[in-house]
Amino acid sequence: MPILSRWRTRRSQPADIQKQNVQSVLIDGIGVGIVTGVSTFLGVFLTRLGASPFLVGLLTSLPALTGMFLTIPLGRFLERQRNMAPWYSWPRAMVQGSFVLMGLTPFFLSQEITAYAIVVIWALVTIPQAIVNITFTVVMGAVAGPRQRQYLMSRRWSILGATTAITVAAIGAFLDNVAFPLNYQIVFISSCVGGMLSFLFSRRLTIPDNPPPTDAVTQQSLGAYLADMLSVLRDPTPFSRFVISAFVFNLGMMMALPLFPLYWVRQLNASDFWIGLINTTNNGVLLIAYFIWTALTRRKGNVLVLRICVFGLVLYPLLTALTPRVEPLVFYAALAGIFGAGLNLVLFDISLATAPSERTASYIALYQLTTYVATLIAPLVGTLLADLFGYTLALLTGAALRLAGAILFVWLQVGVTTERPRAVQVT
Repeated sequence: MPILSRWRTRRSQPADIQKQNVQSVLIDGIGVGIVTGVSTFLGVFLTRLGASPFLVGLLTSLPALTGMFLTIPLGRFLERQRNMAPWYSWPRAMVQGSFVLMGLTPFFLSQEITAYAIVVIWALVTIPQAIVNITFTVVMGAVAGPRQRQYLMSRRWSILGATTAITVAAIGAFLDNVAFPLNYQIVFISSCVGGMLSFLFSRRLTIPDNPPPTDAVTQQSLGAYLADMLSVLRDPTPFSRFVISAFVFNLGMMMALPLFPLYWVRQLNASDFWIGLINTTNNGVLLIAYFIWTALTRRKGNVLVLRICVFGLVLYPLLTALTPRVEPLVFYAALAGIFGAGLNLVLFDISLATAPSERTASYIALYQLTTYVATLIAPLVGTLLADLFGYTLALLTGAALRLAGAILFVWLQVGVTTERPRAVQVT
């Protein structure tokens, strides 16, 4: 049988399509891991170019600004698309390709202007990034289904974490041995390998078509649609309780995000080797952490894992702020990686479990909107506090907000259900 005929035969068999989807999700994770490892050094690159804390904070805030304005309309648009898989692969390729452009920029511009040019490039790709943030959850949930999605995502994120850890370790060793800024340019241009791998396999994903939207949805004006979606947060539903708690917790998460590289470089004078080791450790533990949390959620459900992880993540900015040496940060990064893995897993599952299946894209877009608001406000406030009062107080403020969010998760009983934990299908 010709190769093309065999391929078509396999494509017509659901079991083969499922196997191909799983393979594509995992290999896509490798490609994303490579680019993620490169992106870890973007804030450090800007800092070494002489960028201000405000400019570094914009790396986190600019995607949020775009997302605040576009996420709800994009959710409405995506909800009406027959198939969402292409809306995941193509926009992600655009975001990943931007790192290559950033690597080329210093060949043509001075260091000072390069810092601003990188931020402009980052601003331009915020639109495809906003699309990816919605379609990722929807597509991955459709690929695996409710009974298998945690297991599949734990495998994907473990592979992604291991790939990121290896990439970061290699980059950290490389950067100290090549002159600046050529060292960073080579790293950013080389990210095209991961971007191409991710694109080739993500575009192979085959998922069920979206159910056609109802007449009431299609005939709504944009203003009525926006009002309808925002009203969701006023109803005391499991979804609204989840979103409100996650919003407060994300304020603390995002406030600390741009502060870490600034603290490492300017407070502790950490070398690229130590920065690479911190990030390698943070990602390296994911390989084991996801399997541990998957096993625990299988037996105990999401709630226990959620509560352990949100309170555990309070420790990272708290301990960092109180540490005058770089060496202990490696251990703190490992703890953050372990707790972060569990949080990613359960938030992914809870967001899909609490959103109506017929309107998943719109509800995930609403959740993303609250995340964008936190992402826009918190880094700017964090870097402003760092400028005025120092990095220690700014990091402690981030820890306090994480603690407030963790308490809300418990008080509002996020994830609590009368259902027994779902049996996980292992393929």
